Amino acid sequence: MADPATPLAVSKLVNLSRMGPGQASLFMDAWPEMDLHKRQRLIQELSDLAEDNVELNFDAVFFIALADRDADVRRDAIKGLWEYEGRDLIDSLVGLLESDPDAGVRAEAALALGRFVLQAEFDVLRAPDAQRVEQALRRTVEYDAEALEVRGRALESIGACSQPWVRDLIQRAFESGERRLWLSAVHAMGRSCDAAWLPTLIPELTSDDAEMRFEAAGACGAIADEAATPHLLGLLEDDDAEAQEAAISALGQIGGAQAKQALQALLTEGNERVREAALSALAEIDFAEDPIAFKLRG
Repeated sequence: MADPATPLAVSKLVNLSRMGPGQASLFMDAWPEMDLHKRQRLIQELSDLAEDNVELNFDAVFFIALADRDADVRRDAIKGLWEYEGRDLIDSLVGLLESDPDAGVRAEAALALGRFVLQAEFDVLRAPDAQRVEQALRRTVEYDAEALEVRGRALESIGACSQPWVRDLIQRAFESGERRLWLSAVHAMGRSCDAAWLPTLIPELTSDDAEMRFEAAGACGAIADEAATPHLLGLLEDDDAEAQEAAISALGQIGGAQAKQALQALLTEGNERVREAALSALAEIDFAEDPIAFKLRG
């Protein structure tokens, strides 16, 4: 595999799934001998394979790649570990967030720490680990010299934390005058699932900035309060496809008679993309209303 001339064969790659300690040790020794292009391709191929087949698990490879010399490999390794929830990943992610020389890697690490914030909220993460994650993200958001993309991703992740200081952090970012932080603050409001943010979010549904309309619609959907429904209806005709689909998805998350009626009206649309999004949103409402009947119909 270390030979640059040897192509990556899928039949061989599956052998890297669920490696034991001995295999992982041998692979770690061979890893630095691979050329950069092959390491990059390998991580991408393994990510695709794991996504297509839930039986495959390449976590051991991704852990090794977190320490790679190449920033793209490190970033893709973090993405490859997206479903990994073991606490042994926390130190690696915090280390990358605080010390990696590449802003893209730091941003990806900040985003990945968000799952541990959720674990802490559901009391499935030990208090010392929760504090380590929360404080690392807080320091990143408050560090003015850090890249805005990194600070924004850290804010999005910490948004799910119910500590009192988080609300102030979000508010300050929203009012910062920095577009990246403004967008991330709205995303964080949605992550909080706190309806108290709706008076701030609703005006942003008519923002001149299409990305803000997209984020605001997504946040309203995450909060799932029917008070947002009438304000989302205007986005169903939005010129921006992503903002439009975010509003459709949000109505599916919120549910209720008004949302259902609006989504059903979209089923007669000539646009197949809109019809499919509406069908998916209606299915989400049906499942939320009666999961047993939904499964029987399926």
